[in-house]
Formats: sequence, C-alpha cells, structure tokens
Amino acid sequence: MEIEAVESNGSHGGADRRTPKRDRRIFWACAFILANNCFQCIAYFAVSTNLVNYLKDRLHEGSKAAANGVTNWMGTSSITPLVAAFLADAFLGRYWTIALFLVISFVAYVVLTVSVAVALESVAFYAGLYLLALGGALQPVLTSFGADQFDESDEEERGRQNSFFSWFYLSINVGCLFGGTVLVWVQSSVSWELGYGIPALFSVLAVAVFLGGTTAYRRHQPPAGSPLTRVAQVVVAAFRKCGVEVPVDASTLHECEDVDGMSAIQGSRRLAHTDQFRFLDKAAVETATDKAARPASAWRLCTVTQVEELKCVLRLLPVWASGIIFAAAYTQMTTTFILQGDTLDPYVGGFRVPAAVLSVFDTLSVMLWVPLYDSLVVPLARRATGHDRGFTQLARMGVGLVVLTLAMLAAGALEVARRVVIARHGMYDTNTGVDGRYLPLSIFWQVPQYVVVGASEVFTSIGQMEFFYDQAPDAMRSLCSGLSMTSSALGNYVSSALVTVVARATARGGRDGWIPDDINRAHLDYFFWLLAMLCVGNFGVYLLIARWYTYKKTVD
Repeated sequence: MEIEAVESNGSHGGADRRTPKRDRRIFWACAFILANNCFQCIAYFAVSTNLVNYLKDRLHEGSKAAANGVTNWMGTSSITPLVAAFLADAFLGRYWTIALFLVISFVAYVVLTVSVAVALESVAFYAGLYLLALGGALQPVLTSFGADQFDESDEEERGRQNSFFSWFYLSINVGCLFGGTVLVWVQSSVSWELGYGIPALFSVLAVAVFLGGTTAYRRHQPPAGSPLTRVAQVVVAAFRKCGVEVPVDASTLHECEDVDGMSAIQGSRRLAHTDQFRFLDKAAVETATDKAARPASAWRLCTVTQVEELKCVLRLLPVWASGIIFAAAYTQMTTTFILQGDTLDPYVGGFRVPAAVLSVFDTLSVMLWVPLYDSLVVPLARRATGHDRGFTQLARMGVGLVVLTLAMLAAGALEVARRVVIARHGMYDTNTGVDGRYLPLSIFWQVPQYVVVGASEVFTSIGQMEFFYDQAPDAMRSLCSGLSMTSSALGNYVSSALVTVVARATARGGRDGWIPDDINRAHLDYFFWLLAMLCVGNFGVYLLIARWYTYKKTVD
C-alpha cells in the first residue's frame, strides 16, 4: 500500500482543501472502520459473555476453575492491545497491523468453532481462545487509524473527529448488545456449534469490510521505529549529562532542521518545548563533545521533540491512574449490581428477567446518550463555556467521574430500600437465588443506576479515547491509546481486592460483614457509600491533575 507521506498526520491539511469528494472519502472510510469494529465486537462478545458456561457445560470444569479460566483470559486480553499498538507505531503501521490481527482473529474463531463442533480436547479450545486474545486486540489501533483520517488543522474536520470517537464507542456497544444477547441465546437455546459458528462468520465480514475500504483510507501514519528506544535514549542522555545546566533560552536546545513542521521522527510533527520535567531537557543540551562528534550519538543528544515525547507520556500517567478508580466503580455492574438484583422480583407478568440482563440498560443508555451528547449537550455547554467543543477534554472526563458517583449513590439508595423490605418481611435468612423466593421489590428499580453508569461512559470512557489519542505524540498514538485501556483491567483487579478486603475486615468477631454469602444479611449500602467516597476522592485528585496538566503543543 502506498503511504501518503504528505498526509501522514493531521498537520498538513491546509494544502489539501476540503471538497465534496474528500468529504465522501472520509465518510466512507469511517463507515468501513465502524462497521468492522461492530462486527468484531459482535463476534468477541458472543464468545466472552457466555464463556464460563461453556467451560462448565462442555469442558466439564468446576465453577472455580471455569471462573479462573475466564479471568486469566480476560487479563491476557487486556494486555495484548499493547502488543498490537507497539507493532503499529514502531514497525508495521496501523493499516497492516489491523489487517494482520484481523486474520489472526479469523483463524482463532475457526479453531474455536472446529473444537466446539467436533468436541476436541480442551487444549485445542484454549489455543483458539488465547489466539483470539491476541487477534482481538485491535481497539487502540483501530481508533487511532479512524481518527487519523481527519485533518487536525481543519476545525470542521477536527469537530468531526471528536464525533468519531463517540460513534466508535457506540459501535462497540451495538456489537456488545447483539453478540451478548442474541448469540448467547443461540448458544444456550439452540446449539454451541451454531453459537460459535456465527461469530466466525462475523469475523469474516470484519476482514472483508476493512479490506473493502482500502481505497477510502486517505491518511496513513508511517511507522517511526521503536518508541521504547526513543524513550530510553532520552533517559540515558539526560543522566549522562546530569551535571550540565539547562539553558534559560529553550530555543538553544537541539532540534532538527524545520522541514514543513516535521521532526526527525518519521511522520511526527515537531513538538514545542514545555517547562515541566526540566531534568529531561538535559538530553537536548548540545555540549562541546556533541558538536565535535558530528553526528552526535542518539544516546548522548536528543531533539526537543524526542524529549517532549517522553514528557507527553509522563503527563498522561496521572490521568491514566485516575481512570483506575473509575473502572473499579464501573465494574460493579458485573458484580455487586447483579448480587443485589438476584434478590429482587424479576418477573414481568409470567416472564422472568435475569439480573445480568439488566446491563442491557447500560448499553441502551450509551446508545441514547451518544447522539444526545453531540446534538444537545455540546451546544448547551458551548454556550456556557465558550469552548468550541463544549468541554475541554479534561472537563469532559471530569463530568463522567461525577456522574458515576451519582450511580453509586443510586445503587446505595436502592440497597437502603431493599433492606427496609427485608426487615419488614423478615427475609434475612432467605437464600432467594436458590429456592425461588424473591423480595417484593421489582428488579426494575435497578434501571436508573444502569442508565446513569451509561451516561458516565459517554463522558469519561469516550473522553479518554479522544484525550489519549489527541495528547499522545504522533508516533505513539496507538501505544498511548492502548495504555488507556489498561486502566480498565487494573480497575477490575482493584475492585476484586476491595471486595476481598472489605468482606474480611467487616466480618471479624463473628459478624456477617458487608458482603456475606447470604446477601440479604449484607450491607451493600455501606459498600456503595464507600465506592461513592472513593469516587469523590478520586475526583478531588483529578481536579489537581487537570490544573497541573499542560496540553501538548506542536510547533506549527
């Protein structure tokens, strides 16, 4: 594929004037990318949502072994995006990385389908499963590739780029809704063979759709070599010059010759100097030894842009860390929300609604809020703030942190009401999930907390996608987008650790504690209040981070 060097990033759009033909190309490029992502998510969630039941029913694993199998696989799946992102930024470029990993994903689904259809040993199934963990690691690369299609120097296209992140997240939720409901029903009610064969077909569609849009993809960020090497060079050069004084005039620091605003790093714009992390500027101080050894070693002398690359990543880390508590609270949808819902009346007429199904209201909330955000929230916020996007990126994520706190408060309020019903009917010792007795309180009282969680995603989760792409150096955008995803994985681990610690600490002295096995004797309300307090504390720290943060600036 030809790499368009002039359009390797969004900095050279001024010469590429907007025309109806160019607008159509952007539209179709995004359409292919969004459709591809949706098909991938349908296939992925069809496998992941019901995986624990397959391991128990078909591979005859015990509950603990099956749960550990799913947890280990999910943990691996959260790490592999960094592998794909590194290859995209360093060696292959985003297009070829996506194409390669889509093929790996297709092979994985074929292995899974065959192992299910002919009842192969569990080794074959797990081989396909972990191949899928590798092949399905495309989200950070795909989001970066889609955002690359917009010209960042054109204000109108930059606005469309912001909307692209929202629609990308919506495509994830559409895939989750279909794969996690319809195809899971096929697996449970029709056959496992068909339930795994259909995701394989969707993986074929994903490959076909992405390759079908090849001519529409007009911008390609060329690979720039290992970002880890460039980071190491800055650190080594700075320590080798630890005794050198950084000049007051930053313009005397070493930088390559200005060629249309581009740096020595392939496909990357020159970054303006910032005053934070001044020690690292030592790497760009040109000493007499450096001048005598022309060209100077990259392990002794680095450009300002290379130093600023590392500064960009360091500035992102506190923002990334603030997402861990958000993820820990968010993951309650799959744990304590379900424990709470298992005790409530699930019947609508003669139809039973399982507690886990209520997560569909989170998905529907996201699907509702995405168009509302662009059409209603942004215009209203623009009037109030005067900002062309309505909110700054940091402000948008901060709003989501507050909204998620409200979701924890809503869950806590429902838990207070649930405990009142328990006391009124004396149902403390009723194991409702086993003998079929439920509290006389409808499970649909949980809908508000799911809806509020969905609203928080539209602000924080989509805001994170946009922020980590926009604030990352041009040559590290896939990797930084992958980094943002790891906060979700760590949030899951934090949630698990929090539950364990709270359960043990509150159950001392023979007490039931906050989270006992009999949930009707639990104090989940206290646990939700604790999470709300953590969210508030996290938001307070986040405000300090946002005030400290310096946005990336390019020389042009």
